[in-house]
Amino acid sequence: MRHAFTVVELTIALCILSILSAIAIPRAGRFLDRIHVRGAVVEIESLFSTARHLAIAHSAQATVDIDTVEQTIYVSVGADTLRKREVGKAHDVRLAATRVRMSYSATGMGYGAANLSVVVQRNAFADTVFVSRLGRLRH
Repeated sequence: MRHAFTVVELTIALCILSILSAIAIPRAGRFLDRIHVRGAVVEIESLFSTARHLAIAHSAQATVDIDTVEQTIYVSVGADTLRKREVGKAHDVRLAATRVRMSYSATGMGYGAANLSVVVQRNAFADTVFVSRLGRLRH
């Protein structure tokens, strides 16, 4: 009566396990990249929406500053910084922007003559948040 596995059985089991791991691990990595980028995009959209609402609530100009070096987004009303979020560190992503500042008037309309795009990237996965010159968000 035999109570153990043979070397051949163990070798076959390890080969099957390694083949399945080689297939699954890259897909899991891409899935994690997508989750991190999507979380950062949702947070960036929330910060722009917050800035718009703060401008209306305070009846003052609100500004969203994007620091692509520090990977940080600031929301300010007047000289006061009301929100500071290190999006790059929090979600392990890189930020790139076509402009570094977007302002909202007291009525909630965007200031500026050009649209703003924020590109969020982690490894091979990237997504973009568009803010129109009127302050509307599009993803």
